[in-house]
Amino acid sequence: MKLHGSLALIVLTLAFTAASRAQEWTRFRGPNGAGLSDAKTIPTQWSEKDLNWKIALPGVGHSSPVLWGEKVFITSCDEKNSTFYVLCFNAANGNKLWQKDFPLTPYRKHNYNTLASATPAVDAERVYVCRTDKEHNTLLALDHSGNKVWERDLGPFTAQHGSGASPIVYEGKVVFPNEQDGDSFLIALDARTGEPRWKTPRKSADAAYSTPCVFQPKGAKPALIFNSTAHGISAVSPDTGSVIWEFANAFDKRSVSSPVIAGDVIIGSCGSGGGGNYVVAVRPGAKPERAYEVRKSAPYVPTSVCVGEWLYLWSDGGIVSRVRAATGEVQWQERAGEKLNFFSSPLCVDGRLLTFPPVVMWLLFLQRKSLKYLPAIH
Repeated sequence: MKLHGSLALIVLTLAFTAASRAQEWTRFRGPNGAGLSDAKTIPTQWSEKDLNWKIALPGVGHSSPVLWGEKVFITSCDEKNSTFYVLCFNAANGNKLWQKDFPLTPYRKHNYNTLASATPAVDAERVYVCRTDKEHNTLLALDHSGNKVWERDLGPFTAQHGSGASPIVYEGKVVFPNEQDGDSFLIALDARTGEPRWKTPRKSADAAYSTPCVFQPKGAKPALIFNSTAHGISAVSPDTGSVIWEFANAFDKRSVSSPVIAGDVIIGSCGSGGGGNYVVAVRPGAKPERAYEVRKSAPYVPTSVCVGEWLYLWSDGGIVSRVRAATGEVQWQERAGEKLNFFSSPLCVDGRLLTFPPVVMWLLFLQRKSLKYLPAIH
């Protein structure tokens, strides 16, 4: 089951264009990876006439689009042609502003994965892209006109399921979690030059696919939050890469979803294709504690969303749970229609939860528990 990259761009164009005046969408799941949008104009149902524009992308890809001003950036790949694409579109009318092609050596990965699964990150000057094959895990910076600014080879990449973790930009640094089956480390590169600012060695266990976020504790400096099997949930200094605290026993399986800040706790999850998934909430501090776990119908791949006091879990099998973020109390669980495989992470837009499984889109009204089916737009 592969989600064609064009479908993701077609559907999300509505959300990005509507939100562009209120906020930039600079990384996987938007500001701080929270999956929350300020857009107010997204319809509850739509058809062809409701789209601003649509365009087919070359090849396939699971990466999400990012937005800065009136420019949308996205990646895709074509394994048959051994080509990796970085594309830029005008968000207002869909005109392609530029396309850059890079050579790519296909390698073994999970059947559900693609070679363009890492979402770019963008700031006012550059877009930052991860391009991976077996021998090279490469971070690449292009300016907004598509000119290459710098390229940094992080070395070989070894993972049973391929790659998928995404970079973020924070305080002038491109931060990337290179946690794989081989030589693992966290790294921060200067956003302007690509030169390393710090590098933190990590133990290697099952490759992690989690994209970091920023945690701002009361009365203390901010920390970068990373999830992985080897290190659990850990907080790292953005300035030096030193570990501030670590809850190493958070996970006993692979961590694919990304961390979410939910009030006074930090949420992560782990799982496997054979099950055993669970969500864990960690109370941060010098001696971090496990606040609670949610094991029934927990997600493995999708990242959760916290809206106010409520945490919303959308499992791979389509079970949606509303959980009190502070305590882990499950208020309700419902199936999102017929049984499907859900790999994308939900977003909350104007009090509605949206996610994009193959071929169809599902929308959930958070307060009324009313599930709606929206047909795909081809």
